[in-house]
Amino acid sequence: MKRRNFLINITAAIGGLVATKAIAKMGDNNMHETMCDTNSDKCQKGDDMHQHMNMGMNNNQMPQKLLPTSALPQGMSLPTLANLKNESNQKGVFEATLHLKPTKVALTPDLTTEFWTYNGMIPGPKIEVFEEDHVKITVKNELNQPTTVHWHGLLIPSDQDGNPQNEIPAGGSLTYEFTIPKGTAGTYWYHPHGHNTVAEQVYRGLAGTFIVRSKHDPLASIPEQHWFFSDLKLTDKGQIADNSMLDWMNGREGQFVLINGSYRPKIKIDSATRIRVWNSCSGRYLNLSIPNCDVYLVGTDGGLLAKPYLLTEPLLLTPAERAELVIMPKQTGTVYLQSIGYDRNKMGNVPPEQDIILGELTLTKSDPITLPNTLNHLPNMGPAVAHKLLEYTEVMDMKEPRGGVLFLINGKRHDMSRIDLKSKIHDIEEWTIFNNSHMDHNFHIHGAQFIVQSHQLNDKKTQPEYIALKDTINLRPHEKLTIKIQQNLPGLRMYHCHIIEHETTGMMGQLMVE
Repeated sequence: MKRRNFLINITAAIGGLVATKAIAKMGDNNMHETMCDTNSDKCQKGDDMHQHMNMGMNNNQMPQKLLPTSALPQGMSLPTLANLKNESNQKGVFEATLHLKPTKVALTPDLTTEFWTYNGMIPGPKIEVFEEDHVKITVKNELNQPTTVHWHGLLIPSDQDGNPQNEIPAGGSLTYEFTIPKGTAGTYWYHPHGHNTVAEQVYRGLAGTFIVRSKHDPLASIPEQHWFFSDLKLTDKGQIADNSMLDWMNGREGQFVLINGSYRPKIKIDSATRIRVWNSCSGRYLNLSIPNCDVYLVGTDGGLLAKPYLLTEPLLLTPAERAELVIMPKQTGTVYLQSIGYDRNKMGNVPPEQDIILGELTLTKSDPITLPNTLNHLPNMGPAVAHKLLEYTEVMDMKEPRGGVLFLINGKRHDMSRIDLKSKIHDIEEWTIFNNSHMDHNFHIHGAQFIVQSHQLNDKKTQPEYIALKDTINLRPHEKLTIKIQQNLPGLRMYHCHIIEHETTGMMGQLMVE
């Protein structure tokens, strides 16, 4: 009832442009539902009609007409991510340049779209380094607005981590320089983190992968693939759409989900294969289903698990989460890689969640391999000496032009001039994050990886199914999450929901490590 009243109040305040979730299941969504068989391509026609008609109002409250999903080619081979060239000849040093600039990309022979890119690429070039390498990357900002580059998940000094306080002005440049700590091999990425600009810069294309390798990788002999998920929202003219009110309320979801910049690609897996997976979407949750395979989770945000974990359910990856999988085909044939519909309790007049096809897997049955029983030695953090509590809430604010809702932490909207929390360097801390709101949010923190201690929902406390190093994790409505964390470098760190529209409209705080 509390959620219903909250949404009814929003509905009344903005003149009926949005409705409660119960109302949303009526009307045009019923039409959409009857046209859609979510387990097959029969869903395509219904999707096209719904998307072409409207996916919410833009900031000027005008209906958005979007490009039907049939307009882009699909079924191409999965592209390989291009590497960022190392300009250094010195061993143990990686030196390179990133140019941020508008780039026109021909999506079809008749359709050219302007993206914002790193070095003209969608996604940006892949950076690969080893533990203990020294990294020096010069960023040249050729956009018409300031930006930063946040090295998401890397344990590096705060003044090199692309905080919004350290923006690169339009037309300016900045060199980021840091050393990769030993023991931090893993799957990371990079993206903007400017003040009030991050949402637009990410949805216009600015994101890339960053892999830190170990010289003693227990899985180095296994063939490797990279699946970098993003989504793309295009107008009926083929241009990148502005955020709608619903995008600001729920997090942006484009009608095209891409892997390595390709729509519904074909992917070959003909032996046991290691897959690095990134969810770089602004607001889309991916609930990955990989049929006819044994799928082992071997790594998360901060690197390898202690031992492999056999998945028996789809793998939920919220925005900014990463995973490493080992996939072993059990049958020969073609199956769909899908995201199974996950209800994260969106607000407003939105279609019901459904399964979506992400790509086509061509499997060749192969003999299973025996994975090492021990993959990694995770830190034993010991007892906490400090405790912190964060509370996520939602409030209406009709002065807020981006959806009429603010997303807050501990009752406060992000303020770059305010320090919200302080920590002592090297202290083991226990944080409790309470999602006291009506929809799923996730939690991301800069400068450290954490280990989940427990989940609590409806007065039921559960332990995690496996121990992992994380920097981003989901919280369901009214869930409490307890983590242990240690900050080992001084300086300013950000923490926030990584649904990018929510962090932009307030759900972010600042931690000073001293």
